Amino acid sequence: MCEQCNLTRRSGLSRRFLLGAMSAGFVGARALAAAPALARAAEPPPNPVSGDEALKRLKEGNQRYAAGHAACRDFAADLATLTQGQYPFASILSCADSRVAPELVFDQGLGDLFVVRVAGNVLNENALASLEYGSEFLGVRLILVLGHSKCGAVDAAIKVVQDNETLPGHLPGLIDQIKPAVLAAEQTSPSDLLSAAIEENVRQTVHHVSTAQPVLSALIADSKLTVAGGTYDLATGMVHLL
Repeated sequence: MCEQCNLTRRSGLSRRFLLGAMSAGFVGARALAAAPALARAAEPPPNPVSGDEALKRLKEGNQRYAAGHAACRDFAADLATLTQGQYPFASILSCADSRVAPELVFDQGLGDLFVVRVAGNVLNENALASLEYGSEFLGVRLILVLGHSKCGAVDAAIKVVQDNETLPGHLPGLIDQIKPAVLAAEQTSPSDLLSAAIEENVRQTVHHVSTAQPVLSALIADSKLTVAGGTYDLATGMVHLL
């Protein structure tokens, strides 16, 4: 826990009560002006963030996280305000791996990131719809596809391709979306096939996101959306952009 957190806790509950009261008053004043849940992004969110600026914020946050200097946050103070709406500055399509938590990896607070998580960070129909919602209705201008080292889903795809391994349940459908990346990585004869396939899987998913019609591709064509890809290193905590 950071020293500032300790100082805040030692200061007693009065500050939290004061912040809560102020937040409640702010929420009450804005309640009648709150936009409908599906209001389109035709009206830009407060303090709109460009794709370049959003990527810069993610980089800086990840550097703080990896260095052990993550910001100390009082999440309880934000709860009342966040009930009235969300204005995330970036969407993250991330693997569902429990060791990869985008809000922590990028040192962001509640409401800052619109996170879609699925094993292997693949773009299935529901993930695509979620990303469309983030950009079309919430005004998000950056989508980052985030893979990670030692990804079990990609490793499983390698075993299916190389060893003809059979997987149970719905896993074959998921692995089918990762196999093209494994096959493409194999063609380069890498010394570390898993790492190469993980990066290739991110690149292919970035392409799928960028060309997804009708919503995302149109936003990109209008210079209203940026799509990027990166991999998270479990050992160092660093995100490397591809």
